[in-house]
Amino acid sequence: MDLADLRTLEAVARHGSMNKAASELHTVQSNVTARIRALEDELGLTLFQRHARGVTITPAGQRMLPFVGRITKLLAEARAAARDEGSPSGSLLLGGLETTTALRLSPLLAAFANRYPDVRLIVTAGNTARLLDDVVACRLDGAFVTGPIRHPDLHQESVFTEELVLATSPAIGSLRALSSVTDLKTIVFQRGCSYRQRLETFLAGLGIVVARPLEFGSLDAIVSCVSAGVGVTLLPRGVVAPAAKAGRIVLHRLPKDQARAETLFIRRTDAYVSSAMKAFLSMARKPARTTIAKPTI
Repeated sequence: MDLADLRTLEAVARHGSMNKAASELHTVQSNVTARIRALEDELGLTLFQRHARGVTITPAGQRMLPFVGRITKLLAEARAAARDEGSPSGSLLLGGLETTTALRLSPLLAAFANRYPDVRLIVTAGNTARLLDDVVACRLDGAFVTGPIRHPDLHQESVFTEELVLATSPAIGSLRALSSVTDLKTIVFQRGCSYRQRLETFLAGLGIVVARPLEFGSLDAIVSCVSAGVGVTLLPRGVVAPAAKAGRIVLHRLPKDQARAETLFIRRTDAYVSSAMKAFLSMARKPARTTIAKPTI
């Protein structure tokens, strides 16, 4: 078993097809098939079930998948460590919530790129659940997520504190008025978003039963729907303040015990901390990181 075998396993599992995996790996299907069969013979296990539509990974194959990312990442870290002479360089694969990226990361990333031009920053957006999985699986070097997080393989540190607010259309003048809204809908990101979970908990505490949530993939779409009176949402004050200032939506303060949200930076505890990562963390920790204050809106 070698790294090429494991990469082939991962590609076939992801595509569900020997042919598509071969295309990605720049080889022919017979080579992919031969590698998988050799790997199955070596292990004495069936890793894929073959069928007319392609292949489906078996439980045995599924158990191997996490090691592919970890081994690939470990080799990349070994090369990076050998070449790391203290001057930040190389790549950083980072993730962040869309709200965090909009509110916090843009100026931080711009400042970092300006100071360390030899570091290639690659940033992807996702919800907390997906980003956590990507860091654990070594698909990301680190990510900004909403706490609390409890995972034995992850190191975490608080970098930002946000104030959460309930955003409604101007037609809803107070939190008390929510209970009189018939067929109340929530406008949220996809499942796995911590703000969505907090909204559900908050409304349940008020005894409000909501209709099926309406899911959107962008912050702009959520704010537009709230403004139009389609439903309500819960987000950091900073990302919805401009719409409130423009009179499109109204922001309602939450009880103190529900108004704070910590943004954590997570990374694997066993990951090599490169000079690029050290420099990035140093910049992320520097400015005042709290937006809990008396609202201006």
